[in-house]
Amino acid sequence: MNFWEYLGSHHRQLLTDAGQHASAVLGCMVVATVLGVLLGLATWRSAWAARLATTAPPAILAVPPLAVLGLLIPVVGLGVAPTVIALTLYGLLPVVRHAIVGLRAVEPSPVDAARGIGMARPARVGLPLAWPSILTGIRGSTRMLMGVTAIAACASGPGLGKEIFRGLGSPDSENALNEVLAGTLGIVALTLLFDGAYVLLGRLTCVERAGLRAGRAPVEREGGGEGVRV
Repeated sequence: MNFWEYLGSHHRQLLTDAGQHASAVLGCMVVATVLGVLLGLATWRSAWAARLATTAPPAILAVPPLAVLGLLIPVVGLGVAPTVIALTLYGLLPVVRHAIVGLRAVEPSPVDAARGIGMARPARVGLPLAWPSILTGIRGSTRMLMGVTAIAACASGPGLGKEIFRGLGSPDSENALNEVLAGTLGIVALTLLFDGAYVLLGRLTCVERAGLRAGRAPVEREGGGEGVRV
């Protein structure tokens, strides 16, 4: 059976595995983004906390995902639980780092102007300016999680990694190469789709940063809307 015949006869299972793979990455990435931005907002003004948050992720990310899964399995068992915990942890760290870097790179003038006009939360000015950096962290985390999710198949996790490990577990099987190739190409395709979605998201969520960097802060209008001081 050649590769195309394998895809035709196993397309339903492959689509199911791809859906589980994408859902696991997307769900954990949403949680990691929310937690990462909140931690960034909580620590970026503190020099030592910001330094710790920006230097710790590379050290923690050096721990192999397989080792993290091995530590989690005795505690939470096999299946979805260790996969979700590992994905959220690995996705969280780069987001925190990029959130702090982005917030600390914001020029103080728009934040000071927002504080001067009485805005209770001047971070509402700094956060949109830091968004490009945060989005960069999210994109990098998502690419990494695609691979970590594949490795999680060794802990009975969901996703296309099951195809890869099935082929690696039976190298003499007729479809061993087809299984590994189908799982690998499926992960590559999902990564490209997610990356394209992030590019589109970046364009749709672009804010008028030039005016803010020039020191023009948002002003709150009646009815709860926001405008820009001109």
